[in-house]
Amino acid sequence: MKWLDLPFARNAQGAIQLPGSKSISNRILLLAALAEGTTQIHELLASDDTARMLEALAQLGVSITQTGNDAYRIVGCRGKFPVTEADLFLGNAGTAFRPLTAALAVMKGHYRLSGVPRMHERPIGDLIDALRQLGADIDYLGNPGFPPLEIKPANLPTQNDTYQVSVKGNVSSQFLTGLLMALPLTEKESIITVIGSLISQPYIQLTLAQMRYFGVQVEHHDWQQFVIPAQQRYRSPGSIHVEGDASSASYFLAAGAIGGGPVRVHGVGRNSAQGDVRFADALEMMGAKISMDEHWIEASLSNTDCKEKPLHAIDLDCNHIPDAAMTLAVAALFANGTTTLRNIASWRLKETDRLAAMAKELRKLGAIVEEGTDYLKITPPQHGLISGAAIDTYDDHRMAMCFSLASFAVPVRINNPDCVAKTFPDYFKKFAQITAQ
Repeated sequence: MKWLDLPFARNAQGAIQLPGSKSISNRILLLAALAEGTTQIHELLASDDTARMLEALAQLGVSITQTGNDAYRIVGCRGKFPVTEADLFLGNAGTAFRPLTAALAVMKGHYRLSGVPRMHERPIGDLIDALRQLGADIDYLGNPGFPPLEIKPANLPTQNDTYQVSVKGNVSSQFLTGLLMALPLTEKESIITVIGSLISQPYIQLTLAQMRYFGVQVEHHDWQQFVIPAQQRYRSPGSIHVEGDASSASYFLAAGAIGGGPVRVHGVGRNSAQGDVRFADALEMMGAKISMDEHWIEASLSNTDCKEKPLHAIDLDCNHIPDAAMTLAVAALFANGTTTLRNIASWRLKETDRLAAMAKELRKLGAIVEEGTDYLKITPPQHGLISGAAIDTYDDHRMAMCFSLASFAVPVRINNPDCVAKTFPDYFKKFAQITAQ
């Protein structure tokens, strides 16, 4: 589909069952494949990103059986993939590319990893530099510092009782995630030192939580040093359920706040391991009414007398909610005043340069936008949003989903809406269920 025209949405109300978390799904798939024993996975996200991981693991010789619509049985390979030479295509799935690169780099195989053109523009040099400190043999097949990659059998030092490695923390948390997930395969003590500040810390918390489910403990000191004790192996927990996607919850919660609500999302709640669950706190700061328990979150409009600008502006450091902060950028169109979103430099290295893309598309709707190196300032237009704007999505699922919220003010066209298949294939169907024209 080239475009999708969304009519003016008068209000939002209802309940949504969230798809499984992309970040958790791909972490669990890799850990289950590396573990000892068989893992039954329930509520796995069905999306392009998870499909790329499943395809890659199958190519590497992992036994995978689909046992239901969103259920899979994975027979673990005890830390060594049976296939030692393969060409793997991973699309634009960073949650597959970075951790798989790290895991394969400490094995004794010969692999080539590639993706779509945008993946070949997303930096990976800091992860490769860190892996080379361990003795990994990795070559760039294109531009230095970027995929595609060729990985040759690793030459890890055998005389060392402890592996020590450092990695930059201010580019992508996926680099540290990859190292954390790969180093237990060596069965030696490993110490990872983070250089500089660690961005997207909640995603590292998420990684450590999934590793614990598979029996590996990691100690950390102020999120700057991580110690993986020796002789730890991944062991299957037997059965595991994937939590609903907290980033995907943000669109429906924002819809409830902007469109009156209540809108309730099921599958994620107050005890979530995902950092983006704190989007609800940011929405509450903007004036929304938020309720939650262990398994659901609900949002509604607290100021029912002010539908044109139901929210108020905030100034927020968004390092703890890097993906969900995009939803705040569009919610800012419905707020009185200027909203400032800070510490979002990581947006530039995602599926597209999200800082530049968000600024450009918000301006199409009439917003006054100041784009900095790591921040956005958004002021809604005085006389309402521009009707009928055609929003470009840059083949970025989150751009498409975020800008659906503009339809609570004016009709809007979403170009290339099918890009939502990356994480939420039936998003627009679910969005239509909670909106009334």
